[in-house]
Amino acid sequence: RGHAEELAEVMTLEGGKPFVENRDEVTWTAACFDYYGEIARDSVGYLPAPIEPQQLALVVKEPVGTVACIVPWNYPLLLAAWKVAPALAAGNAVLLKPSEETPLATRRLAELMHELPDGLLQVVYGAGEVGSMLVGHPGVDMVAFTGSQETGRKVGLAAAERLIPANLELGGKDPFIICDDVDIEVAAQGAVWAACLNAGQVCTSSERFYVMNQVADDFVEASREFVESLNIGDPMDRSTDIGPMINASGREKVERHVGEAVDDGATLVAGGERYGERGFYYKPTVLTGVTPSMKVMRDETFGPVVPVVEVGSLDEAIEQANSVPYGLGANVYTQDFEKMLKCMRELRAGTVWINDPLTDNDAAPFGGQKGSGIGRELGREGLEAFQESKHVHIDPRVEKKEWWYPYGKSDDPGQRTM
Repeated sequence: RGHAEELAEVMTLEGGKPFVENRDEVTWTAACFDYYGEIARDSVGYLPAPIEPQQLALVVKEPVGTVACIVPWNYPLLLAAWKVAPALAAGNAVLLKPSEETPLATRRLAELMHELPDGLLQVVYGAGEVGSMLVGHPGVDMVAFTGSQETGRKVGLAAAERLIPANLELGGKDPFIICDDVDIEVAAQGAVWAACLNAGQVCTSSERFYVMNQVADDFVEASREFVESLNIGDPMDRSTDIGPMINASGREKVERHVGEAVDDGATLVAGGERYGERGFYYKPTVLTGVTPSMKVMRDETFGPVVPVVEVGSLDEAIEQANSVPYGLGANVYTQDFEKMLKCMRELRAGTVWINDPLTDNDAAPFGGQKGSGIGRELGREGLEAFQESKHVHIDPRVEKKEWWYPYGKSDDPGQRTM
């Protein structure tokens, strides 16, 4: 925490995320280490009921061994902490590979952890081939990966080939449902923030918006006004809301999704173009008239885009929300408790946020359903992912058991069964 300003500046300079967001990331990173340092103290095992009163049963939680943690560029410290903190707390050694786009912040984080025993945490630099080497290395006992669905599938297959566990947090195409019983100005601001945070480069960015038709026009207008009021500019400026995207290919993908949608009949309400002459900036964009077949509604866009669909009922919204092969997160705005419960039960997502978009809780599990991943990070589940469970059965008596060979000497079948 004492190095928050320094770390935030490093992340801003190499990744382009606004300084304010990076400073928040440092705070969240420190909190994650605090959480796992605390809960690890009582996560060493438990005592199940023994088979017989004279016996003792123990379940001992042991480290997996050496864990390869592969993290992306969009939240280089936070997503590293989600893996490194529980892995270390569980007693593992860690090989941490940052993205080649953002290695400096990870390097500085490792330097600040110099009080760890030598070699317990090592940072390995390089592009995708380095990650492949780590996954295939016989000295690696587990892989924890955050990244695209395509790369995650390769990581999972390579881990399965070696029969080692893999925790995979993959892509999303998160839906955002706006009911007609909420303050539309607030809902629009929350929706735009959920879509445009870090220029839309968040695994849980909201990328599909389903709005009840009674309030759809008001929502679109409020969203347009809000995105056009955002400050786009130098990410080091503390007043900047929207910084540049990470690279040219990321921006080109957004341009392609938006351009194809407009060509196929969608209406461009706001944005839809580059900003400035320098940097990979893209204006926050609002679209209407989108259809399920468009890439902007089907594939992960990973950019600051708000595609709006009018729906006639909550059932229709949930059906469309569940229609893609992703299930990382989902957002809902409603003040009706019955609607909250319905969304909680029926939305196929690892996290459902109601009236508070994209708020993570270190004490609650995070991960995806369907094609958005395997396993969970955060919470006790996040610690247990890096532990092996060993059952120990102790009988203090050294004596022959009635159910051993030879059979046939007891008429009580219970004495011959385990």
